[in-house]
This record gives sequence, structure tokens and C-alpha cells, in this order.
Amino acid sequence: MITVFSRLLEEMDAGHDTVLVSVVASSGSTPRGAGAHMLVGESGRLCGTIGGGAVEYRAEQLAAEALQQHQSRIHDFVLRRNEIEDLGMVCGGDVTVFFRYIAHDDRAVHSAAIAARSLFEDGEESWLILELNAEADSAVCLYGARRGLCGAQLPDELLQQLGPRPGIIEAAGRRFSTETFVRAGRVYIFGGGHVAQALVPALHAVQFRCVVLEDREAFCRKELFPGVEETRLIDLADIGASVSITEADYVCVMTRGHKDDMLVQAFAMHTPARYIGVIGSRKKIAAVTARIKQDYGFKDEDFSRITTPIGLDIGAQTPAEIAVSIAAQLIAVRAGRTPSGEKIVSSEN
Repeated sequence: MITVFSRLLEEMDAGHDTVLVSVVASSGSTPRGAGAHMLVGESGRLCGTIGGGAVEYRAEQLAAEALQQHQSRIHDFVLRRNEIEDLGMVCGGDVTVFFRYIAHDDRAVHSAAIAARSLFEDGEESWLILELNAEADSAVCLYGARRGLCGAQLPDELLQQLGPRPGIIEAAGRRFSTETFVRAGRVYIFGGGHVAQALVPALHAVQFRCVVLEDREAFCRKELFPGVEETRLIDLADIGASVSITEADYVCVMTRGHKDDMLVQAFAMHTPARYIGVIGSRKKIAAVTARIKQDYGFKDEDFSRITTPIGLDIGAQTPAEIAVSIAAQLIAVRAGRTPSGEKIVSSEN
């Protein structure tokens, strides 16, 4: 989503009107669910996607009409044979798409786009809020957990209902689409070797914010990790002096040796980290586990938090393949699934 807002700023500053196309609701089998976005200009799709195929093709046509008419709109796509609009799709789902016309001189939207960039750069937990009506000046807002509302005034009852999943909320007689814009938490990668160098760009591509921690200066250079937020040169004998792990953070342990992995794992086990993954063979895992129990007093049940070997079991061998397996696992955890990829069943689902 930050890519869409960055391009939106460029287009507005260049004097170009655009249309923000957003999937705000979906049911059944669909190409993309709520929270998918693309930006359309005079030349067609500029960036983003709502799933490709017939829906996206038709959405581009409707966006072009909205752009020409200077008018926002909402459109429901029925992805099965019907008499109203047959897209030739038999997925069986339904998709509601909001087309928000944005004039290049819309100062409120311009301010929201600037706020989006700042929120993303700061890593502040935040939400995107779109008011669903056909008026050109309908609200486009960002709400940050720390800085509050960035944009038009919105009902307090709406802000009180913001949650982790996309949804449509009615408040004060108005309808809004809400979704998480920046998720809280970072991925702390201990060790800057070949796997870390492949992992950071893979995670950056799916919007994880990564910090690499190393005790070797040669492996702590930002240029080794495309997309990294930060690299930190640390003392493994005093890790806590360099990092504070929260319940929203992910920890990946992949240092250059078993001894260092043990130090980092023991440190991580004292934190509330959402995920702790440790690289290595099963033989190495057994040895490290026994040593940590002996030296730090952890019990068997304490190790239920540890995912090791790290990554999904896809037969990965090379650093690039291992990076793919880890990235897939973190996506699953972020989506509310277990580290093995199974869906977590709770009262919220």
C-alpha cells in the first residue's frame, strides 16, 4: 500500500488526477480480498493490483470513466454467470470495489498521502480509513496509534472499532472501509550471513520491516541487505543493550555458530516475541536445547515457543530457498496461522 501512496504523491505533485481503486469487501472465492488497491491514471493502471484478470480489467475501465467524470463510485462484481454483468468468471464469489476519484489539488488527500509515508517510515501501527460514498471529497484518512488522526475529522465511535482485519464500519450514519496500514512489529535477524542477505529483500517485498544485528562489522553493512530498515553492530555478551523485543516482533536466529545462536536464543526466550525461529539441523537443535536448559534453567515447555528448524518444510537447500521458506512462514504467522502454516482457531475466527 505504501507504493500506491508514494505513486499517488508523485502524480498529484505532477498535476495529474487519479482514481484509487480499492477492494473493500469480498465473499466466497475471489482473486483478492478486502485491502487490495491499485492506482489508475490517464494512461491506465499506474501501480498496485486488485487481483488481475477480468475483474481488474473491468475495474480499469470503470476507473477511467470515474476519472473522466470526476466522480467516485462503488461497484459490486458478481463472479459467476449473471444477467447484469457477466465477466466470464465462475469463481462464485462477490467483490465490492470503491473507486475514489482524486483531484490533483485535493489537499486533504495530499496530506493523507504524506502522513502515510511518515507512518510507514516510522513503523507506527496505523490504519487506512476510506469513507464509502460517491462524493469526491469523501474522507481518505490515516490513523496512527501514537499520532492520532491524519486527515478529516471522523466519528470517535469509528476509531474505537478499528481492528487488525479489513472491514466496513457504520458510524454516525456514515460507512467506512478500514484496514491495517502499518502492522506493529519488526523482524530482528541475528546474523548477517548469506541466508540473511537473501531473507531481507524477500521480507521487504512483502512489507516486513527488518533489522539485522551482527557482531562482525564486515557483515553489518546496509548495502548487503536490500530493503533493510537498519543494521546494528552488537555485543553478543550484552544483546539487551542493543535491542528491545516486543510482543509484536519476530526473531530469526542465524548467527555464524552454535555458541552464538545459543546466546541469542536464550536472550529471545526471555522476551515476549511473537515468533522465534532458529536455523540449524535437528542434531544441532538438540545440542543447543540441552545446553540452554543446563545453563539458563529453561524447562521443556519453554521451548514450545521456538520454531526450529526455521522456515516451512519445502526441501529448501540454498540460501535463497531457505529465505523463501522463512518468508512464507512469517507471512503465515502474520496472517494468524501457526508457524507450520495451520490456521489458528479462536473465537474471533
